[in-house]
Amino acid sequence: MVARSKRVGEDRLIKKYPNRRLYDTQTSSYVTLSDIKGLVMAGEAFKVVDAKTEDDLTRNILLQIILEEEACGAPVFSTQMLSQIIRFYGNSMQGLMGNYLEKTMQSFVDIHNKLGDQSKGMGAGSSPEAWAQMLNLQNPMMQNLMGNYMDQSKDLFVKMQEQMQGSQNLFTGFPFAAQTPKTEKE
Repeated sequence: MVARSKRVGEDRLIKKYPNRRLYDTQTSSYVTLSDIKGLVMAGEAFKVVDAKTEDDLTRNILLQIILEEEACGAPVFSTQMLSQIIRFYGNSMQGLMGNYLEKTMQSFVDIHNKLGDQSKGMGAGSSPEAWAQMLNLQNPMMQNLMGNYMDQSKDLFVKMQEQMQGSQNLFTGFPFAAQTPKTEKE
C-alpha cells in the first residue's frame, strides 16, 4: 500500500476498520489508542473516520482515550463532576455548558502555558525532576488561582442574573442566589 502524504492544512487521517483496528493513512501503518494519544500530546491535527461509512469517529476515540486515562488511577474527573456533567445532557443549558467548559479549559491552558513560560525565565531547569518540584509548589497556588477564577465567574453570573431578573424574570431558579451584604448587626 502506498503511504498517503498529508496536504498542508489537512488533518491527518486515521481510519477505523470493522475489526476495531486503527490505520494511519499518513504512515501506512496500524496505530493504537496510545499512538493517537501521542498525536494529541504533540498537538497534531487528525481525524478518525469509519473506513466503511466515512462517519467521523474522532470524538469517540478521544473519549476512549479519556476513559483509559481515568481508569489508570489518577483521574481528573471526580464522580460528582461526572454526575453533574451527565445531568446537563438534554437540559436546555447543554449548549451553554459545553461552551463554558471549553472556554474554561482554554483559560486553564493559557494560565498553564504562561506559568511554564515564566518558569523558563526563572531557570527552573528542564529535567523532569525540576519540573515536578516546581509543579508541587505551584499546585496549591494553581488551586487557589482557579478557585478565585471560579468565584469571580460565579459572581459575574449572579450579577447578570440580577440584571436579567430586574427586566424580564427570565432567569429564576438558578443555583446561585444573590449575595446580600451583611450589616454590622448580623
